[in-house]
Amino acid sequence: MEYLPTLIYLCPLVFLAGFVDSAAGGGGLISIPAYMLTGMPTHFAFGTNKLSAALGTFVSTGRFLRQGAIDVRTATISAISALIGSAVGSRLILSLDDRALKLFLVISLPCVAILLLLRKDKIHENERAHMSVQRTVVLATVIGLVIGLYDGMIGPGTGTFAAIAFNTFMKYDLKIATGNAKVLNLASNIASVVTFAFAGSVFYVIALPAAVFGIAGNFLGAGFALKKGASFIRPMLFIVLGLLITTMIYDFITLR
Repeated sequence: MEYLPTLIYLCPLVFLAGFVDSAAGGGGLISIPAYMLTGMPTHFAFGTNKLSAALGTFVSTGRFLRQGAIDVRTATISAISALIGSAVGSRLILSLDDRALKLFLVISLPCVAILLLLRKDKIHENERAHMSVQRTVVLATVIGLVIGLYDGMIGPGTGTFAAIAFNTFMKYDLKIATGNAKVLNLASNIASVVTFAFAGSVFYVIALPAAVFGIAGNFLGAGFALKKGASFIRPMLFIVLGLLITTMIYDFITLR
């Protein structure tokens, strides 16, 4: 592999992926295909992408934290369980049937899109006041485990799914839901990076330079999300979900 031409092609796409991911999640829809089109093996594409994505997510998470757009207790609980789920998922990706996973996504993604579309009441407000501590802990743990497992196995849309889960099931407004999703996504990325690194499936010479562009994209995207709030984040959620559904249906139909 020639590294300079690869980086010239890859870095702008990783920047775009970071921008999209910091605002609404789903940056992996851009970055994973980009890595795979360089010709690197699939497991290396996943591992290399996870490293650059983790560094970019770290930056955007910091911006949300400084702006007070994260519920630290809930985010910490979900992050801990996401570490476990993602580590398990990253190991399972080596043995699970790819066609079965794509079939699950083809069925489930439209359901998720409909769920968010139907939730129009008080979408800009935080309705967390009446939720008990016990319910908060249980929901945060389940969200972290399930979405961490998904991130470890597949990845694209993790931030989107997490934001939807925090907004729909835990009644956070979209800004706080997105901030919590950043912490969860960072934890799941770290678990995946460690797993892939121990398996020797990371091209550091590609991942680290690409991460600089991913960090820049995450920094700018997080700024847009924080300034525009739900008016910016919600349309981005639907755009990313639409891309996810289209991509997964295509991959499932064409999968050999």
